[in-house]
Amino acid sequence: MEGLTSWLFIAAIAVVFWLLIIRPAARRQKEVQALQAALAVGDDVMLTSGVLGTIVEADGDFLRLEIAPGVVISVVRGAVSSIRRDDALDEPGADGTTDPFAKADDRGPEPTHDPSEER
Repeated sequence: MEGLTSWLFIAAIAVVFWLLIIRPAARRQKEVQALQAALAVGDDVMLTSGVLGTIVEADGDFLRLEIAPGVVISVVRGAVSSIRRDDALDEPGADGTTDPFAKADDRGPEPTHDPSEER
């Protein structure tokens, strides 16, 4: 009976490990593969390195991204971590623009400094 209990405990740990670690990781991997297969010219993407750009050409496993006006780089399709579709581009950003790469000024207003107040 002791041996059966030990094996059941080990089997239970294996099932929990599969449910909590292996299954979600496999699901995420499938989602990433589907995302990378669905890439198309005109998509705004972010690479795993954090570089943002727009796909201007897709050729097999390689993409050409425009990261700034007139600056085009070649990357491997697997380097893309996320896509910003057109519906996300229509929503205004924090600064009120619809530019997906525009950032709001996080610094806030300029501090006022009066040198006469230092004494």
